[in-house]
Amino acid sequence: MLKLFQNIKGDKAIWAIAALLALFSFLPVYSASSNLVYVVGNGTTAGHLIKHALLLFLGFGIIYGIHKIPTHFFKGLSLIALPIVLVLLVFVLAQGTTSGETNASRWIRIPFVGFGFQPSNLAAVVLLIYVARYLSKIREVTVSFSESILPLWLPVFLVVVLILPANFSTAAIIFTMVLMLCFLGGYPTKYLIGIIGTGLVCLTLFVVTAKAFPDLFPNRVDTWMSRIDSFTSPEDTESNYQIERAKIAIATGGIFGKGAGKSVQKHVLPQSSSDFIYAIIVEEYGLIGGFGLMFFYLFLLFRIVVVANSATSIFSKLLVLGVGLPIVFQALINMAVAVELFPVTGQNLPLISSGGTSSWMTCLAIGIILSASNKSLVQDTNGPTDFDENNPLEVLSGQL
Repeated sequence: MLKLFQNIKGDKAIWAIAALLALFSFLPVYSASSNLVYVVGNGTTAGHLIKHALLLFLGFGIIYGIHKIPTHFFKGLSLIALPIVLVLLVFVLAQGTTSGETNASRWIRIPFVGFGFQPSNLAAVVLLIYVARYLSKIREVTVSFSESILPLWLPVFLVVVLILPANFSTAAIIFTMVLMLCFLGGYPTKYLIGIIGTGLVCLTLFVVTAKAFPDLFPNRVDTWMSRIDSFTSPEDTESNYQIERAKIAIATGGIFGKGAGKSVQKHVLPQSSSDFIYAIIVEEYGLIGGFGLMFFYLFLLFRIVVVANSATSIFSKLLVLGVGLPIVFQALINMAVAVELFPVTGQNLPLISSGGTSSWMTCLAIGIILSASNKSLVQDTNGPTDFDENNPLEVLSGQL
């Protein structure tokens, strides 16, 4: 075990934040899982806790493995992984399975394992790595909009369009993060304005098409409209049931909370162990717990910026921002939904909520950030450390 800790490299603060969030998650997950057990009738609380522990254990295995990979490898890996995730997205859109209250195909059920895999989470990480690679490649040259359509915007368009019918919030977050990364990477602002306009037109066409042919995407647009109406019309308590329960949980938590495991709203709040776990945390640990959790995510944002600023290459800087900012962005959205500052989106709280794919992809992103902060893996001015000309991935990465 001591040898394992000695082999841990990279930003120690990020390691500590990830570990503390993961350890803390056991308390609210165990508490909120009673909803799944006694209301939904799914398993036992101990079973959900063991499953959560196993998923986090595998997640930290991902962090450890990924943080040992030199950052420049991810250039080549993104090119290899992008076609794979596109195929997975097509497959899940065609014949994926649903989960919980979701009425859209988002999951690929893994045989003999007992849980599913959500390709959209993997697609988000892979796409942002790919965009970071492209932006670093054109950093020193002037590229016209037409020249960037095929290598940059076509993959972005394909990923967003394939995710949009089943998961609007994830598609919107990915599109927003791509735009933000392009802005930070120096992509011309006038082109980004055009892309935003094109995206709005495409979204309008999708909504019109879905309304005209409801059998193509059953209930999806209606679900979006329902959530927006619930957000803009708080008096409509029937369609706004989830957020009302979340607000009651937060209001009754007070400053110090009711204590661990003493939440009342967890028994009636749907998705209390995932989408609305922040409300349960505030109810049990009060405003102190809620603001404390927010502090850790903001501190993670600070360390992400520090790592990006200290990175030695443009690709590493953009890579860290590309995979790191969505973690904090998703956390803030989850918290904003719980306090009714944002419509219901279905986004988990990173490293806290129960759920396998989301936790694993968060761990993958953290591993990439730690790789960029691992000084022993940084390329020097003559090229990558320990370059192996017989390694195809080394050669591919070095050429990109």
